[in-house]
Amino acid sequence: MIAVLAAAVLQILTPLLPQLGLGEPIGARSDAVRTLITPAGWAFSIWGALYTGATLFAIYQALPAQRGNPLLRQIRWPAAGAFLGNALWAAYTQIYGLSVVSVAIIAGTLICLLTIYRIVSDARLSTGERWLVYLPLSALAAWLTVATMVNIAASLRYHGVEGRAAAPLIGAAIIVVAGVIAAAALVRGRGNPPYAAVFLWALAAIYAAGGREAGVIAAATAVAAVLVVGGAVAGARRAQPLR
Repeated sequence: MIAVLAAAVLQILTPLLPQLGLGEPIGARSDAVRTLITPAGWAFSIWGALYTGATLFAIYQALPAQRGNPLLRQIRWPAAGAFLGNALWAAYTQIYGLSVVSVAIIAGTLICLLTIYRIVSDARLSTGERWLVYLPLSALAAWLTVATMVNIAASLRYHGVEGRAAAPLIGAAIIVVAGVIAAAALVRGRGNPPYAAVFLWALAAIYAAGGREAGVIAAATAVAAVLVVGGAVAGARRAQPLR
């Protein structure tokens, strides 16, 4: 319980390191290796809601009434790992940049969140769990799914793998792969509206940036959006009362 609270606070504080003279802001690091699939800047405002949701979850799971909650018992350590991963990623990126190491960190964070996603998808949830566990952690899982793919593309550029003329096709392929992963997660997660909504938000931001520069990126975002909507519908249809 304490580990989750501590990690939730740490993930909010680490992006402030440049204000202490350590490293450069994440936005500046991202701009230095911007690719065609880097979302428009306005998309990152979602972090305010994601941090708020994560904090509310951290407080909820620490309440005395939730100490013996079997669902929370299963997801506390993955949640602590995810929040710590966010903190480590922010610290590393601000100090060193979006390298292959940052990809490894964010991929590990995503694994923690997808572990939680699987567990909550199979659980029968109370009202409190639906609003304070399912909603915020599903939304965070969706954003990290996209962010991992974007980080991969950025790290390729960081290491000098530009792709040149093939860069738009590579970016489009990454987007479609992300859409396939999201669709599969939505079918597995019985439609999960928060996951679908956040993923579509990210796709809209990618279209608003790279999609207006390259037609193949615009087409890829459309394909991914169709996959996400299809996965949400298919997942909702297979939803059934859970034990």
